Amino acid sequence: MTRGNFILKGDIAWSKDPKTIETKKGAFLVCREGKSAGVFQHIPGEYKNLPVIDYSPALIIPGLTDLHMHAPQFGFRALGMDEELLEWLNKRAFPEEDKYADLAYANRAYFFLRENLKKSPNTRIVLFGTMHVKATVLLMKLLEESGLVCLVGKVNMDRNCPDYLREKDAAASLAATREWLLECGNGAAGGGGKVRPILTPRFIPSCSDELMEGLARLQKEFSLPLQSHLSENRKEIGWVRELCPKSDSYGDAYAKYGFFDGKAPVVMAHCVWSDEKEMELLRERGVYIAHCADSNTNLSSGIAPVRRFIEMGVPLGLGSDVAGGTHISIFRAMCDAIKVSKLRSVLVEPDKMPLTVEEAFYLGTAGGASFFEKAGFGPSGSFEAGCELDALVIDDRTISFLCDLSVRDRLERVLYLSDERDIKAKYVQGGEIETR
Repeated sequence: MTRGNFILKGDIAWSKDPKTIETKKGAFLVCREGKSAGVFQHIPGEYKNLPVIDYSPALIIPGLTDLHMHAPQFGFRALGMDEELLEWLNKRAFPEEDKYADLAYANRAYFFLRENLKKSPNTRIVLFGTMHVKATVLLMKLLEESGLVCLVGKVNMDRNCPDYLREKDAAASLAATREWLLECGNGAAGGGGKVRPILTPRFIPSCSDELMEGLARLQKEFSLPLQSHLSENRKEIGWVRELCPKSDSYGDAYAKYGFFDGKAPVVMAHCVWSDEKEMELLRERGVYIAHCADSNTNLSSGIAPVRRFIEMGVPLGLGSDVAGGTHISIFRAMCDAIKVSKLRSVLVEPDKMPLTVEEAFYLGTAGGASFFEKAGFGPSGSFEAGCELDALVIDDRTISFLCDLSVRDRLERVLYLSDERDIKAKYVQGGEIETR
């Protein structure tokens, strides 16, 4: 394993901002103590003694970030794709998640997930576990061994779910959450590891007022980030309106519980049906959105107004939402985000431009990775000096061999055409991940 201080040579591309993909052909990416020291056309004198790993003519790009994934659902992805969200949860997701009470089953399933994540282009992932303490701790330990950077949550549910997954009451759910936090040491390696906890109320319909209020207190006590779902499906929104009649919106309900006070980072998946008032609340409170285009299509949720999110300055990244989404690769999420934004432009908002390749690439790298910085990790998702060095080395010769393409155009083809077989090497925080 290569770690810490070295130089990667190849054709390098990264996002400087949402509008710009920086490229350098035959260049050198310097890693010092696990962080990027910058990209150079020639090796600066101060780094001339560092070992050079020459991957030419491969592409070298930042690792990808998945802001929303359900770990226990990986085993049944691509099933129930003709169902809507609430039906799919009851028929597919909840029965599968119940199996994780059996640690032997959880170990087999999570090992399978971990090995696939190692081979994927993703280097940072935010994951839902289940409501089971032991299985969630096991997931965190397996991911810690992988070298990937992850935030993992024990799910909370004390109402409106099957009896076999319902925690007894708010007190029992909060006690189990505290047990989980103590057992994982507020992090899989005692607090400072690559895998750390994130509070995870599944969504408002499955959590009582008492539970949500208690989780808000835990969030402040442990200074923890939080993840959940927001405005994914119109039936779900109507349900929340009945449960929280004093709230102006679904987002306002979360805010009233105290989750959006800006003191800890929060990521909300979907926001397909967020109105202007809800979007303004998210922008004002710095709440991240995980845009999950594949899932929103598969489960008939709709098309999120991503262009409006960008215009308003709402923090934004991409999510696979496995198993509502069928693919773990955030390359696929980038392409799906572009495709559905075109449909929204044609069908709903002809005055709004679809996402560009530059914007989608930024969202799947530096944009999503900035959530991890808010959650206590170093900056990442880019090769700007000072960023933790997460990098993919991609041999794209089978994709581009008949064309004389620029580095930028080769990158676009990688988004649409590459798969795990094209990943030649993968680095996280300056350490090489075994992908074979």
